[in-house]
Amino acid sequence: MIDTYDIVVVGAGPVGLATAIGLQQRGLSNFLVLDQTRAFRRVGQVIDLLPNGLKALNHIAPSAYEAVKQTGMEFLQKAQANQNPETTINKQKLPNTSPQWVYKNLNGEQIHSFPLSYEDWFKDYGEGRVSISWYDLQTTLRQQLPVEQVKANHRCINVVDEGNTGYVRLDFVSDAAIEANPYAHWSNRQNDEDTVSFNSEHSPQQFQKKSIRARLVVAADGINSTIRRIVYKDSPYSGLARPDYSGFAALFCMKITDIPPELSTELENKFFQQERIITITNDRTNDQISEDSPSMESPRMLLFRRPNAQFGYLLHLPLNQEDLTEKSGSALIALTLQELEKANFPKSLTQLVALSPPVNIQSRPYYIHRAETLSPWSSGRVVLVGDAAHGMPPFMAQGANQGLE
Repeated sequence: MIDTYDIVVVGAGPVGLATAIGLQQRGLSNFLVLDQTRAFRRVGQVIDLLPNGLKALNHIAPSAYEAVKQTGMEFLQKAQANQNPETTINKQKLPNTSPQWVYKNLNGEQIHSFPLSYEDWFKDYGEGRVSISWYDLQTTLRQQLPVEQVKANHRCINVVDEGNTGYVRLDFVSDAAIEANPYAHWSNRQNDEDTVSFNSEHSPQQFQKKSIRARLVVAADGINSTIRRIVYKDSPYSGLARPDYSGFAALFCMKITDIPPELSTELENKFFQQERIITITNDRTNDQISEDSPSMESPRMLLFRRPNAQFGYLLHLPLNQEDLTEKSGSALIALTLQELEKANFPKSLTQLVALSPPVNIQSRPYYIHRAETLSPWSSGRVVLVGDAAHGMPPFMAQGANQGLE
């Protein structure tokens, strides 16, 4: 007999879990949250919950809001105590121990800054800013729900509207390798032993298949959403079923050692000036970045220094997707140098990039779900939320924050 629920949420990320918490908060108890991961474990990077996301979470459930805020404060205290960038930046961001995040132009002149403290954000926006690891956010939200109603090891492979019955049937496989997600990962990071490519040859007999029925399905299964592909298939929106390349990518090097003393001194005197992390752009104005800003179409470098005179960087670049295809190591470094030289970045920064160890450099194309047409985010008894609906590049953590909204 197939288990039946009022609501099934597919995806136990922050948006899926927040949805379930909201249902519970409003008296709905016959729901289930399912996720494809084999087990909930410490993966993911650091994200910022900003005023719009925190306000939304507070409306969803004040208890979840307080728990997440407390976890974020503890994370920040621990990061500050460690003073180690590797604990707080694996993707985009580093909480800065200074009170502001500083933007500088190619001459080392400050052109913009914004405060980092919870209090400053609260003063300006009526709510604060909290940095938190993705895993800690997921765990804190999971703890708001009954443990038996959030289950791992369920990868959704099909959704069928059963018509007049009033139910949707979902088919899952368990004990299966997770489909590789090309839309939301860094190169060379896909090392999980339970992750395989979409075309991997696994016998169906290795999988355990299970079906579940629900009156409503909430698809929170991320930018590579299986349910989105099924909902949009054979519809006027079939061309929007999969993410599109955004035109931007990131190149990242966590650690550069053996830096000549004179280069280290120049970087300190011209750019860092006691800061631990800065953003460098060739925008020459004091205006904040806007759609018409030169910075939107030119490299933006997040430059940070680690203990023991080590440096690292994260570059956002407008690139053709073909430029990244099959490139790694030295080829990525050469591509980076080419783009920085075209944007007239100073020699000190290109010298630093040239010193990048090929084994340390990684790339990530940014994908989006375009909204050029008024494509529906629901179909019958299925609704898309979060990145499954409006996937976007991870700028200012708005994927998570807007998902919570």
